[in-house]
Amino acid sequence: MNDAGIQDDIRRKARELGFDAVGFAPVTLEDDVQAGFAAFLDAGLHGEMDWLEAKADRRREPRALWPEVRSVIALAMSYKPEDGALDSLGASGVGHVSVYARGRDYHDVVKKRLKALGRWICESSPGDVKVFVDTAPVMEKPIAMHAGLGWQGKHTNLVSRDHGSWLFLGEVFTTLDLPGSGGESDHCGNCRNCLDACPTGAFPAPYRIDARRCISYLTIEHKGPIPHELRPAIGNRIYGCDDCLAACPWNKFAHAAPVAEMRARPELLAPPLAELAGLDDAAFRALFTKSAVKRVGRDRFVRNVMIALGNAGDEGAREVLCARLEDESPLVRGAAIWALSQIVPVEDFESLRGRHRSAERDPDVLAEWDVPFGAPVLAC
Repeated sequence: MNDAGIQDDIRRKARELGFDAVGFAPVTLEDDVQAGFAAFLDAGLHGEMDWLEAKADRRREPRALWPEVRSVIALAMSYKPEDGALDSLGASGVGHVSVYARGRDYHDVVKKRLKALGRWICESSPGDVKVFVDTAPVMEKPIAMHAGLGWQGKHTNLVSRDHGSWLFLGEVFTTLDLPGSGGESDHCGNCRNCLDACPTGAFPAPYRIDARRCISYLTIEHKGPIPHELRPAIGNRIYGCDDCLAACPWNKFAHAAPVAEMRARPELLAPPLAELAGLDDAAFRALFTKSAVKRVGRDRFVRNVMIALGNAGDEGAREVLCARLEDESPLVRGAAIWALSQIVPVEDFESLRGRHRSAERDPDVLAEWDVPFGAPVLAC
């Protein structure tokens, strides 16, 4: 069978497995892609994501992952929501969970199908394969762009003319020598919807992101207390942020995710904040079983819930927040202090300070108690 026939068969099989886009890319990355990634790291824009820096050489050179690779099959799966992506944003008493995390953990969903495609390729052709999704040191977006799946938009995510900004990516590295599909050109034009939609101003320039200001980074990757000046802008976002993705005009061409596992679990569409605030580790794991949310861990997640409760400004949350002042996690205790400072009168807050501060030993939590009540928040 010739190369075109093999590629047609791979496309057909990939679509049978639930992938919405398939393309073929060369193994090497262009010099400007490598230089851009190096500049991103050198500027410290990756924040605490040390794993990006630790495996930078392998990201810049795909063959470092597997010297035998000769072609990359790039694949994408739509996760466009059936309902509005931002429907729960700002809603009273509930949290907002990023669209990608409302269904089953995409790492599992995509990798299962990548493995099935890889097995089929090995059975159908004289080649070997390795599959990767997200957690591996692969520069997925440039590869997908060179395979013709879309282009990196001004929000730095992949954009497709057929699927908008709602795509999960995966790769099959193969020893088969397959022709490239041809890259996709940039179709953002003068649009800056995604840049203007960012609540924290995380884009210092088009096509450039400062992860340290990104709400997705702050609520998922960031391990410590969230900077005070950024907390109000988080609103009720308790896991991730969809604002820049949802603002993309190309989304109008996308269709709701066809793979059932990608569809939202009803209990994650607008979960009550008061209930989430009381989760212990076991209850957290039970609620978010098979969900990407579980990867962040209970303490970081409840920290986010505390911030959302503070932003809600509802004094009815006082009881649940006071309970978290006794939490085992310093991260949760510190966030609960800030939340209470946003909703209770000064005299009540000073009373809480008098009861709890003297027993505190964690420096970050002590720092939260020592912030002057009603201190102004710096603008984003």
